[in-house]
Amino acid sequence: MSDEVLSDSVPGDDVQDDEGVGEQPGVTAARPESVAEEVSVSASTAPDDEALRLAEALIFSSAAAVSPRALSQLLPEQVDADAVIATLRQRYAGRGVELVDAGGGVQFRTAPDLAPRLRKVVEVPRRLPRVAMETLAIIAYHQPVTRPEIEEIRGTSLSQQTLDALLEANLVAPKGRKETPGRPTMWGTTAQFLAQFGLQDLRELPRREDLLLEPPQPAEAPAAAPADAGGEAEPAGEVEQ
Repeated sequence: MSDEVLSDSVPGDDVQDDEGVGEQPGVTAARPESVAEEVSVSASTAPDDEALRLAEALIFSSAAAVSPRALSQLLPEQVDADAVIATLRQRYAGRGVELVDAGGGVQFRTAPDLAPRLRKVVEVPRRLPRVAMETLAIIAYHQPVTRPEIEEIRGTSLSQQTLDALLEANLVAPKGRKETPGRPTMWGTTAQFLAQFGLQDLRELPRREDLLLEPPQPAEAPAAAPADAGGEAEPAGEVEQ
């Protein structure tokens, strides 16, 4: 009897036992064709090691953030760039270097919790002067903006040295010319600005109202002037003696 059961359980054997050993009530056997289709679909959607290595090298060597569109131009047609990014993000999660969103794409950056330790040995780039940061903030919130408009908002002239510092850091760039007399150059921020401040786009900038230290106070009503400037002011009320 045991030999008969073993012989009936061999895969591919179409002979079933008369007592119902081949099938059990309530249990549906998977068709070989459906299993093969599921395996083929999962194999086609999951990125292979070569695509992951290629994307990893591109993101690591790129100075700017890499967008899915730029990555798709390098990958084979059947490989989904978003799936490759998601796989790399999961692979690097919790490690010393993580894949983060920045500037409309992704970049490798050190884990935030390791920053205090790295500052002991890694030279921190020189910060921009305060006047340059003020100018950068004006450009970010009012772009495209011309140099005279920047000076009007700041209430003082803008030195060429400040503008050169922002250009050297690749934080601002010309955005055309304004159709006014003299056709002054209009300035705006760059993709490097978004990446450096961890932004996906300009809509993620904090609202200007949130940056105020104190909320604006409503204007007080002017005091009522006395009716007769030459006479004495009338008392507010009678004083009881």
